[in-house]
Amino acid sequence: MSSSPPPKKYHLGCPIWANKDWVGKLFTTKAKPKQYLRQYAQVFSTVEGSNTFYGLPRPEMIQRWKLDTPDDFRFSFKFPRTITHDYKLKKMEAEVQQLFKAMEPILPKIGLFFLQLPPSFNKKSIASLEKFIPCLPSNFNYAVEVRHQDFYNEQDADTEKRLNDLLAANQINRALFDTVTLHQIQSRNPEVLAAQNKKPRMPRRLTATGKHPFLRYVGYLQAADNLTALQPIIDQTATWINEGKTPYLFMHTPGDEYAPHLCRLFHQTLQIQYPNLELPNMPPWPFDKEAALPQQLSLF
Repeated sequence: MSSSPPPKKYHLGCPIWANKDWVGKLFTTKAKPKQYLRQYAQVFSTVEGSNTFYGLPRPEMIQRWKLDTPDDFRFSFKFPRTITHDYKLKKMEAEVQQLFKAMEPILPKIGLFFLQLPPSFNKKSIASLEKFIPCLPSNFNYAVEVRHQDFYNEQDADTEKRLNDLLAANQINRALFDTVTLHQIQSRNPEVLAAQNKKPRMPRRLTATGKHPFLRYVGYLQAADNLTALQPIIDQTATWINEGKTPYLFMHTPGDEYAPHLCRLFHQTLQIQYPNLELPNMPPWPFDKEAALPQQLSLF
């Protein structure tokens, strides 16, 4: 009888799973869009789910996601923008219930629900979050991201503390978006410029308010160039794991063509620098297995 795999010590993934730029790199050379998630989930254990931000997916799509991923894969779906941006959390009880009803077939595979609050959400808005939290089913994990400078103001540290205390009291994770490195890059590369224009300037925070620290990083285009900038995150991830937490980390690069490579660099570096964590090797990429096949066949 086969035993179930051991629980993940941390989850690592990309902001998306469907990227045609990964064909012949992460994916096999002839991978079709309908195969992307299945091949992605052979390597990574989580993914950001932006699909739900724009509307609830069709039932047949949810079933396909369920079938294309292993039992220990974890999605991190965003709350719909109707809840977070249009109505700003107010009187959204019915919409929250609708979300959980729609996602019911895949609920066991959802690691966290991601509440990405709009840039206008400031210290005066905390009261709406306080009222919204009791609407959330208590048997799931959540992450909350704030972008307004009210929460990063050294002259008013009480506002950030109030947010962190609220999240910690409800075992909700603070979603951390690390764009410091991205906005330090001097480049004329169009993908870098587009990312700098699109991504907000977010001061670095490595704050854990729950059992599943949630961090998104975006930096240099090429994976290897990020190693120095990633070091504090690598160290903090090891600390979180040693504390018994299960972090969720997502690696972005401008255009995300090299996001899988950045994930691989992050995992291998964490593995080498912290052998006490006893992390398994990252699974081989579908493309790597395909490339090795002709050589294996030539041996017979």
